[in-house]
Amino acid sequence: MTPPLELQNLPDADVVALAQQGREIAFRELIRRYERPVFSLVYRMCRDRTTAEDLAQETFIRVLNHIDRYDPAFKFSSWLFKIANNLAIDNLRKRRVPTISMDGSPDATTASQIEATSFELASHGESALEALEAKELGTAIERAIAGLRPEYRACIMLRHVEDRSYEEIAATLDLPLGTVKTYIHRARHELRKALENAR
Repeated sequence: MTPPLELQNLPDADVVALAQQGREIAFRELIRRYERPVFSLVYRMCRDRTTAEDLAQETFIRVLNHIDRYDPAFKFSSWLFKIANNLAIDNLRKRRVPTISMDGSPDATTASQIEATSFELASHGESALEALEAKELGTAIERAIAGLRPEYRACIMLRHVEDRSYEEIAATLDLPLGTVKTYIHRARHELRKALENAR
């Protein structure tokens, strides 16, 4: 009997190769590694826990069904996030989403869950007044981001929340690099305009 695979120490490419051979344990390892980041990404886009859970599950179903199409020349995470992001954008096009929260999921119960689904604008060591102003600014930014076209929103979220490079965003969204830069430039311009009008 062969000993169980020590998958946790293997790089993504090796785990994916095993998953492509039909090893269920390898696919489960990929889910273990990426379940939380995928949920976090789609939740930030759609702002609904049930929808985010459904989209995350659909992402992994698509990955399983199309694992043979994965090209190891690219990072697995980029391919995975591209699938998740496309599903989130399709969902956003079908319905209007009210806001993107800076405070994390309303369903988050632990500090790590809140951290995984939130982002900060304010610096540490601020006064109570500064904290209130940052909170008000945050609410205005949430509304402004919610008003962006889904493609712009995806680029802004990947750039400023996920801290991805322009090249990674281009790979994730399957867009030319120039288009990504244009979308981010236009999104920032629209956000600036929305925030000026909010004052």
